[in-house]
Amino acid sequence: MVLSPTVTDVLLARRFLQGRVRRTPLEKSFPLSDRTGAEVLIKWENQQLTGSFKLRGALNRVCALTAEERDRGVVTASSGNHAQGVATAAAMLRVRAVIFVPGGCPETKRQAIRYRGGDWVDLRVVGTVYDEAEEAAKDFARTEGCTYVSAYEDLLVASGQGTLGLEMLEDEPELDDLVVPISGGGLISGVTAAACALRPGIRIYGVHAATNPSWEEAWRRGRVVPVEEGATLADALSGAASQPLFEFLRPRLAGLVAVTEEEIGRAMAWLHRHHHQVVEGGGAVGVAALLAERLDVAGRRVGVVVSGGNVDDRRLVPLLNPEGD
Repeated sequence: MVLSPTVTDVLLARRFLQGRVRRTPLEKSFPLSDRTGAEVLIKWENQQLTGSFKLRGALNRVCALTAEERDRGVVTASSGNHAQGVATAAAMLRVRAVIFVPGGCPETKRQAIRYRGGDWVDLRVVGTVYDEAEEAAKDFARTEGCTYVSAYEDLLVASGQGTLGLEMLEDEPELDDLVVPISGGGLISGVTAAACALRPGIRIYGVHAATNPSWEEAWRRGRVVPVEEGATLADALSGAASQPLFEFLRPRLAGLVAVTEEEIGRAMAWLHRHHHQVVEGGGAVGVAALLAERLDVAGRRVGVVVSGGNVDDRRLVPLLNPEGD
């Protein structure tokens, strides 16, 4: 099975989401442009209403539920950001939502889920990594008969995420490259659907934490296989690649880039120091790839998605030292 979002799907999502989500800025990074020899523009999705792009897909999906599905409620699994979008939609529609997160979900994200969902959300912590929370959520959906809202493997979710790519190409139609975080694959699939339609020939790169080699292994073997996943600053990028989205992305992506924990931490600190932005590890991986010179972008116009800013102080503050660049 291939899950194939189209630019029409993304345009429909944009029509629905207009006025419900924030159109975040796309701004030139002068220090990153100077460092790379490219014109680098950053999409600040850490400034989205819930602190991450995930609100786009979650709202687009949950608000499409039928009346019967709303009565039965929804369940989802999330490393934290998708859950905030589902919680927001649940409170808006007065729909019961059971949300499973792994033990690695930061407290700042857990608190935000509770705040946004209020009495409509039942937050449950299961296991240590995302895949364990996802398995528990799917089991719950089968047992209770409610709707499972995937964080990535869903056409409406991917199309909602793709609206940020649509905005990027509208703001800067002549982008040559896009650098996008990749985990399950919903964000980069939606962005790819929009970007390839509006800018044929554009190069799109997926960036992931080296501690989660799911996409690299899938690329090497031609299919998604189980991998061991390590702890990472990029907790939002935990979990396995999606096979249906892998089938869609493989012929369309220019490549994948893995970044180390040190490189992610440096990028978080660099963005705070040079742009005064709070960015979580998963949101900083694209900038990390450019700072580490993992991509040859000299002379090109490059759009980088900074996908979220929901990070605990105790994780960020130790990285903000005055040493280094």
